[in-house]
Amino acid sequence: MQFNGFLKVGTSLLPSALRKPELITYLCQLAKELKQQDWLQYAAFCNLAMARCEQTLFNAPGEALALTDAARLFLSSEKEIRALQAPGFDEHLQAALNCYSFAIKVYIEMNQPVMAASLCLEVGNALKEMSRPGEAIVHFQRAAELQTQTPIEALLSMGEMATCKILTRDYDGALSVFTEMQLMCQERGLPLPGTSTPVGAFLDIVAKCEISRVLLLMLLEPPPQKLLPEHAQTLEKYAWESFDPHSQVTFLPENVFLLLQSVVMACQEKDTESLKSLQTELWPFLTAEQNHLLHLVVLERIAPSGQGI
Repeated sequence: MQFNGFLKVGTSLLPSALRKPELITYLCQLAKELKQQDWLQYAAFCNLAMARCEQTLFNAPGEALALTDAARLFLSSEKEIRALQAPGFDEHLQAALNCYSFAIKVYIEMNQPVMAASLCLEVGNALKEMSRPGEAIVHFQRAAELQTQTPIEALLSMGEMATCKILTRDYDGALSVFTEMQLMCQERGLPLPGTSTPVGAFLDIVAKCEISRVLLLMLLEPPPQKLLPEHAQTLEKYAWESFDPHSQVTFLPENVFLLLQSVVMACQEKDTESLKSLQTELWPFLTAEQNHLLHLVVLERIAPSGQGI
Protein backbone atom coordinates (compact mmCIF):
# COMPACT_ATOMS: atom_id res chain seq x y z
CA MET A 1 0.00 0.00 0.00
CA GLN A 2 1.47 3.34 -0.99
CA PHE A 3 1.88 6.45 1.20
CA ASN A 4 -0.68 8.43 -0.77
CA GLY A 5 -3.24 5.74 -0.15
CA PHE A 6 -2.91 6.08 3.59
CA LEU A 7 -3.71 9.75 3.37
CA LYS A 8 -7.17 8.73 2.22
CA VAL A 9 -8.01 7.02 5.50
CA GLY A 10 -11.55 7.96 6.38
CA THR A 11 -12.56 8.52 2.73
CA SER A 12 -12.08 6.21 -0.26
CA LEU A 13 -10.02 3.64 1.67
CA LEU A 14 -12.88 2.95 4.07
CA PRO A 15 -15.58 0.78 2.48
CA SER A 16 -18.83 2.65 2.97
CA ALA A 17 -20.89 -0.54 3.02
CA LEU A 18 -19.22 -1.82 6.20
CA ARG A 19 -21.22 -1.80 9.39
CA LYS A 20 -19.59 -0.19 12.42
CA PRO A 21 -18.31 -3.43 14.06
CA GLU A 22 -16.79 -4.47 10.73
CA LEU A 23 -15.39 -0.97 10.25
CA ILE A 24 -13.73 -1.13 13.65
CA THR A 25 -12.07 -4.44 12.69
CA TYR A 26 -10.95 -2.91 9.40
CA LEU A 27 -9.52 0.18 11.13
CA CYS A 28 -7.77 -1.98 13.72
CA GLN A 29 -6.00 -3.97 11.01
CA LEU A 30 -5.14 -0.82 9.09
CA ALA A 31 -3.70 0.77 12.24
CA LYS A 32 -1.48 -2.28 12.77
CA GLU A 33 -0.16 -2.07 9.20
CA LEU A 34 0.53 1.63 9.53
CA LYS A 35 2.31 1.11 12.85
CA GLN A 36 4.47 -1.65 11.36
CA GLN A 37 5.53 0.75 8.60
CA ASP A 38 6.32 3.40 11.24
CA TRP A 39 3.57 5.81 10.13
CA LEU A 40 2.57 6.33 13.73
CA GLN A 41 0.49 9.48 13.36
CA TYR A 42 -1.69 7.85 10.66
CA ALA A 43 -2.12 4.77 12.85
CA ALA A 44 -3.22 7.18 15.56
CA PHE A 45 -5.84 8.68 13.22
CA CYS A 46 -7.19 5.17 12.63
CA ASN A 47 -7.54 4.71 16.39
CA LEU A 48 -9.36 8.03 16.61
CA ALA A 49 -11.79 6.80 13.96
CA MET A 50 -12.22 3.58 15.96
CA ALA A 51 -12.95 5.62 19.08
CA ARG A 52 -15.63 7.53 17.21
CA CYS A 53 -17.25 4.28 16.09
CA GLU A 54 -17.13 2.88 19.62
CA GLN A 55 -18.75 6.06 20.90
CA THR A 56 -21.66 5.75 18.48
CA LEU A 57 -22.06 2.13 19.64
CA PHE A 58 -22.09 3.33 23.27
CA ASN A 59 -19.10 1.09 24.00
CA ALA A 60 -17.24 3.30 26.50
CA PRO A 61 -14.46 0.76 27.32
CA GLY A 62 -13.68 0.36 23.62
CA GLU A 63 -13.72 4.13 23.12
CA ALA A 64 -11.33 4.71 26.03
CA LEU A 65 -8.96 2.01 24.80
CA ALA A 66 -8.91 3.40 21.24
CA LEU A 67 -8.30 6.93 22.53
CA THR A 68 -5.46 5.68 24.75
CA ASP A 69 -3.85 3.84 21.83
CA ALA A 70 -4.13 6.98 19.69
CA ALA A 71 -2.55 9.07 22.45
CA ARG A 72 0.39 6.68 22.79
CA LEU A 73 0.95 6.61 19.04
CA PHE A 74 0.94 10.40 18.80
CA LEU A 75 3.32 10.53 21.75
CA SER A 76 5.68 8.00 20.13
CA SER A 77 5.61 10.03 16.93
CA GLU A 78 6.52 13.17 18.90
CA LYS A 79 9.43 11.36 20.58
CA GLU A 80 10.71 10.19 17.20
CA ILE A 81 10.64 13.73 15.86
CA ARG A 82 12.53 14.97 18.93
CA ALA A 83 15.09 12.16 18.66
CA LEU A 84 15.77 13.20 15.05
CA GLN A 85 15.96 16.85 16.18
CA ALA A 86 13.59 17.66 13.35
CA PRO A 87 11.77 21.02 13.41
CA GLY A 88 8.22 20.88 14.69
CA PHE A 89 5.51 22.72 16.53
CA ASP A 90 4.65 20.02 19.10
CA GLU A 91 1.50 19.21 17.11
CA HIS A 92 1.82 15.47 17.80
CA LEU A 93 2.36 16.14 21.49
CA GLN A 94 -0.72 18.33 21.59
CA ALA A 95 -2.72 15.65 19.77
CA ALA A 96 -1.52 13.09 22.33
CA LEU A 97 -2.53 15.33 25.24
CA ASN A 98 -5.99 15.84 23.72
CA CYS A 99 -6.48 12.09 23.28
CA TYR A 100 -5.33 11.40 26.83
CA SER A 101 -7.73 14.07 28.10
CA PHE A 102 -10.70 12.51 26.31
CA ALA A 103 -9.74 8.99 27.48
CA ILE A 104 -9.47 10.21 31.08
CA LYS A 105 -12.88 11.84 30.78
CA VAL A 106 -14.41 8.60 29.51
CA TYR A 107 -12.91 6.59 32.40
CA ILE A 108 -14.23 9.13 34.91
CA GLU A 109 -17.70 8.87 33.36
CA MET A 110 -17.37 5.09 33.68
CA ASN A 111 -16.58 5.56 37.38
CA GLN A 112 -13.10 4.08 36.96
CA PRO A 113 -10.87 6.62 38.75
CA VAL A 114 -7.97 4.17 38.98
CA MET A 115 -7.73 3.90 35.19
CA ALA A 116 -8.14 7.66 34.83
CA ALA A 117 -5.38 8.27 37.39
CA SER A 118 -3.03 5.86 35.63
CA LEU A 119 -3.40 7.86 32.40
CA CYS A 120 -2.79 11.12 34.29
CA LEU A 121 0.44 9.62 35.61
CA GLU A 122 1.36 8.46 32.11
CA VAL A 123 0.96 11.99 30.78
CA GLY A 124 2.85 13.51 33.71
CA ASN A 125 5.78 11.12 33.33
CA ALA A 126 5.93 11.73 29.57
CA LEU A 127 6.06 15.50 30.04
CA LYS A 128 8.65 15.13 32.79
CA GLU A 129 10.83 13.00 30.50
CA MET A 130 10.52 15.69 27.82
CA SER A 131 11.92 18.23 30.29
CA ARG A 132 8.54 19.90 30.77
CA PRO A 133 8.08 19.45 34.54
CA GLY A 134 6.03 22.62 34.86
CA GLU A 135 3.37 21.18 32.55
CA ALA A 136 3.55 17.78 34.27
CA ILE A 137 2.55 19.16 37.68
CA VAL A 138 -1.16 19.54 36.87
CA HIS A 139 -1.36 15.93 35.67
CA PHE A 140 0.29 14.52 38.79
CA GLN A 141 -2.04 16.67 40.88
CA ARG A 142 -5.08 15.36 39.05
CA ALA A 143 -3.84 11.78 39.52
CA ALA A 144 -3.56 12.38 43.27
CA GLU A 145 -7.10 13.79 43.35
CA LEU A 146 -8.41 10.68 41.59
CA GLN A 147 -6.57 8.39 44.03
CA THR A 148 -8.35 9.51 47.20
CA GLN A 149 -9.39 5.91 47.92
CA THR A 150 -5.79 4.67 47.61
CA PRO A 151 -3.75 7.00 49.84
CA ILE A 152 -0.34 5.44 49.19
CA GLU A 153 -0.75 5.90 45.43
CA ALA A 154 -2.02 9.44 46.00
CA LEU A 155 1.05 10.22 48.11
CA LEU A 156 3.36 8.88 45.40
CA SER A 157 1.64 11.13 42.85
CA MET A 158 2.04 14.09 45.19
CA GLY A 159 5.71 13.19 45.52
CA GLU A 160 6.02 13.51 41.74
CA MET A 161 4.35 16.92 42.02
CA ALA A 162 6.94 18.01 44.58
CA THR A 163 9.77 16.75 42.38
CA CYS A 164 8.49 18.76 39.42
CA LYS A 165 8.20 21.86 41.60
CA ILE A 166 11.82 21.41 42.66
CA LEU A 167 12.85 21.03 39.01
CA THR A 168 11.09 24.32 38.22
CA ARG A 169 12.72 25.96 41.29
CA ASP A 170 9.38 26.44 42.98
CA TYR A 171 10.86 25.50 46.34
CA ASP A 172 8.08 27.11 48.34
CA GLY A 173 5.52 25.10 46.36
CA ALA A 174 7.50 21.90 46.93
CA LEU A 175 7.61 22.65 50.67
CA SER A 176 3.81 23.03 50.70
CA VAL A 177 3.34 19.69 48.92
CA PHE A 178 5.69 17.83 51.29
CA THR A 179 3.90 19.39 54.27
CA GLU A 180 0.53 18.29 52.89
CA MET A 181 1.89 14.78 52.29
CA GLN A 182 3.14 14.52 55.85
CA LEU A 183 -0.21 15.64 57.23
CA MET A 184 -2.01 13.15 54.99
CA CYS A 185 0.21 10.32 56.27
CA GLN A 186 -0.67 11.20 59.84
CA GLU A 187 -4.39 11.32 59.00
CA ARG A 188 -4.64 8.22 56.79
CA GLY A 189 -1.90 5.97 58.14
CA LEU A 190 -2.43 3.59 61.08
CA PRO A 191 -0.39 5.00 64.01
CA LEU A 192 1.98 3.14 66.27
CA PRO A 193 0.38 2.31 69.65
CA GLY A 194 0.49 5.34 71.93
CA THR A 195 1.87 7.66 69.22
CA SER A 196 0.71 9.67 66.23
CA THR A 197 3.45 8.19 64.01
CA PRO A 198 2.12 5.99 61.16
CA VAL A 199 3.57 2.60 60.28
CA GLY A 200 4.74 0.80 57.15
CA ALA A 201 4.91 2.69 53.88
CA PHE A 202 3.33 5.73 55.53
CA LEU A 203 6.28 5.95 57.92
CA ASP A 204 8.77 5.82 55.04
CA ILE A 205 6.93 8.67 53.29
CA VAL A 206 6.75 10.73 56.51
CA ALA A 207 10.52 10.32 56.99
CA LYS A 208 11.24 11.33 53.39
CA CYS A 209 8.97 14.37 53.66
CA GLU A 210 10.54 15.41 56.96
CA ILE A 211 14.06 15.43 55.55
CA SER A 212 13.00 17.25 52.37
CA ARG A 213 11.03 19.85 54.37
CA VAL A 214 13.96 20.61 56.67
CA LEU A 215 16.32 21.01 53.69
CA LEU A 216 13.83 23.24 51.87
CA LEU A 217 13.42 25.40 54.96
CA MET A 218 17.20 25.76 55.15
CA LEU A 219 17.24 26.74 51.48
CA LEU A 220 14.36 29.19 51.70
CA GLU A 221 15.37 30.71 55.04
CA PRO A 222 11.99 32.37 55.65
CA PRO A 223 12.16 35.19 58.21
CA PRO A 224 10.53 34.40 61.59
CA GLN A 225 7.54 36.65 60.88
CA LYS A 226 6.79 34.67 57.68
CA LEU A 227 7.42 31.22 59.12
CA LEU A 228 4.21 29.20 59.14
CA PRO A 229 3.30 27.47 62.43
CA GLU A 230 3.72 23.97 60.97
CA HIS A 231 7.20 24.87 59.70
CA ALA A 232 8.17 26.50 63.00
CA GLN A 233 7.12 23.31 64.82
CA THR A 234 9.33 21.27 62.50
CA LEU A 235 12.40 23.43 63.11
CA GLU A 236 11.80 23.42 66.86
CA LYS A 237 12.46 19.67 66.89
CA TYR A 238 15.99 20.33 65.63
CA ALA A 239 16.91 22.99 68.20
CA TRP A 240 19.44 21.76 70.74
CA GLU A 241 17.58 23.27 73.69
CA SER A 242 14.37 21.36 72.87
CA PHE A 243 16.02 18.07 71.94
CA ASP A 244 14.19 15.04 73.29
CA PRO A 245 16.13 11.82 72.51
CA HIS A 246 12.87 9.84 72.50
CA SER A 247 10.85 12.15 70.24
CA GLN A 248 12.35 10.92 66.97
CA VAL A 249 12.94 7.19 67.57
CA THR A 250 9.94 6.16 65.45
CA PHE A 251 10.35 9.01 62.99
CA LEU A 252 13.92 9.07 61.68
CA PRO A 253 16.97 6.90 62.35
CA GLU A 254 18.84 8.48 65.25
CA ASN A 255 22.03 9.06 63.23
CA VAL A 256 20.08 10.80 60.44
CA PHE A 257 18.18 12.92 62.96
CA LEU A 258 21.40 14.03 64.66
CA LEU A 259 23.10 14.83 61.35
CA LEU A 260 20.07 16.78 60.19
CA GLN A 261 19.99 18.63 63.49
CA SER A 262 23.64 19.55 62.97
CA VAL A 263 22.81 20.83 59.47
CA VAL A 264 20.14 23.12 60.92
CA MET A 265 22.55 24.43 63.54
CA ALA A 266 25.34 24.93 60.98
CA CYS A 267 22.97 26.89 58.75
CA GLN A 268 21.82 29.05 61.63
CA GLU A 269 25.43 29.67 62.65
CA LYS A 270 26.47 30.19 59.00
CA ASP A 271 29.22 27.61 59.53
CA THR A 272 29.97 26.69 55.91
CA GLU A 273 32.89 24.36 56.67
CA SER A 274 30.82 22.27 59.07
CA LEU A 275 28.01 22.19 56.52
CA LYS A 276 30.36 20.81 53.85
CA SER A 277 31.50 18.10 56.24
CA LEU A 278 27.92 17.22 57.16
CA GLN A 279 27.01 17.02 53.48
CA THR A 280 29.57 14.25 53.05
CA GLU A 281 28.26 12.37 56.09
CA LEU A 282 24.60 12.68 55.09
CA TRP A 283 25.10 11.79 51.43
CA PRO A 284 24.61 7.98 51.78
CA PHE A 285 21.38 8.40 53.77
CA LEU A 286 19.59 10.77 51.35
CA THR A 287 17.81 10.29 48.05
CA ALA A 288 19.22 11.89 44.88
CA GLU A 289 16.62 14.65 45.18
CA GLN A 290 17.46 15.32 48.83
CA ASN A 291 21.17 15.39 48.03
CA HIS A 292 20.41 17.94 45.32
CA LEU A 293 18.56 20.09 47.87
CA LEU A 294 21.42 19.80 50.37
CA HIS A 295 23.87 20.76 47.62
CA LEU A 296 21.77 23.87 46.91
CA VAL A 297 21.78 24.70 50.63
CA VAL A 298 25.59 24.51 50.68
CA LEU A 299 25.86 26.62 47.52
CA GLU A 300 23.58 29.27 49.02
CA ARG A 301 25.84 29.49 52.08
CA ILE A 302 28.96 29.79 49.93
CA ALA A 303 27.56 32.29 47.43
CA PRO A 304 24.03 33.51 48.24
CA SER A 305 21.96 33.96 45.09
CA GLY A 306 18.53 34.52 46.59
CA GLN A 307 17.08 31.91 44.21
CA GLY A 308 15.72 29.87 47.08
CA ILE A 309 13.46 32.65 48.31
